[in-house]
Amino acid sequence: MRKRSEPHTFEQRLDEQKLRLEHELARLPAGELRDAVSVRIEQLHTAAEMYEFLMSRESPADTR
Repeated sequence: MRKRSEPHTFEQRLDEQKLRLEHELARLPAGELRDAVSVRIEQLHTAAEMYEFLMSRESPADTR
């Protein structure tokens, strides 16, 4: 079985998912599904910001 090429880091996975949803959003007409995809994009953005904040607070001693 062949492995799919996937992004390796958490940040890369978030970015890939966000890009995929942004492309989907561009093709959707106004309505509930478009709103749901828009909310999901915002959640991914928030997750990326939280991850960045947490990683910036990690000290070298914490990486044992």
